[in-house]
Amino acid sequence: MLVFYDLLPGQSPLSRTVVTIGNFDGVHLGHQVILSRVVQRARELDGQAVAITFDPHPLKVLRPTLHLPLLTTPKQKLELLAACRLDAVVVLPFTPEFAALRAREFVAQYFCERLRVREVVIGQDYCFGRGREGNIDLLKEMGVNCGFTVQVVWAVEAEGAVVRSSLIRALLRLGKVAEVRRLLGRPYGISGQVVPGKGRGAKLLGVPTANIRPVNELLPASGIYAVRTRRSAAILPGVANIGTAPTFDNCDSTLEVHLFDFAADLYGEELEVEFLARLREERRFPSIEALATQIQADIAAARQVLTEA
Repeated sequence: MLVFYDLLPGQSPLSRTVVTIGNFDGVHLGHQVILSRVVQRARELDGQAVAITFDPHPLKVLRPTLHLPLLTTPKQKLELLAACRLDAVVVLPFTPEFAALRAREFVAQYFCERLRVREVVIGQDYCFGRGREGNIDLLKEMGVNCGFTVQVVWAVEAEGAVVRSSLIRALLRLGKVAEVRRLLGRPYGISGQVVPGKGRGAKLLGVPTANIRPVNELLPASGIYAVRTRRSAAILPGVANIGTAPTFDNCDSTLEVHLFDFAADLYGEELEVEFLARLREERRFPSIEALATQIQADIAAARQVLTEA
């Protein structure tokens, strides 16, 4: 998959494109339906399947006080988009100047001149351009003059709710990672580097852990989780703790993962932790011995969940 960071005037690296546009944070099931339609139509029209997205997320610029936590890092988002079999992704820098661009100007400059679009595939409620003035009707009107057609994809529902990034964020804040998995079509993943921790896991509890410094902006709620951890091509089962380790009166929240039947040194490595199920809340125990006993029960519960996953 080709990745273009902006498209300057006069550049035409792509032609006969079928295009969609969106933030695609999380690349959830709703996004995947749209992207699948783009790929399908591009193959039928002997064209190229292209997604346009933005960096940073528009709300980071337009409403910075909102502090919107994103579901995916830029790297994760591109990997997920590539898995959808797109031919190219165009990442447009979102600036205040870009936000002021009128919808008609955007369509003329990007869809018509630079991408030579044949068809636009868009979600039913997606709007774009200054003041969100661009919509399906505007696209259909401009398509008549510019020579492209418009396909509308209706919202995807799962368990009676429309699949949206905002819903997934809300569920993650509650620790409902099993429900999130159904909306994403995969487990929610956190990437980060293994860094030195307190050293309590192996010394005091007999359970070595990898302390991970996440690069993602949104972690699930504090608690104990059954997880799979990706280390390069390897997938390692384990159990994770998100929280402050109240038995030890920690102040800072951390992400620690115990990998089953694994003993290699991981310091400095980049891992991705996938959350399959929340086993319990984090809580204070009356003694280290009581905590150690519970951890063994958590490991057994996580093994059972992962066996059935």
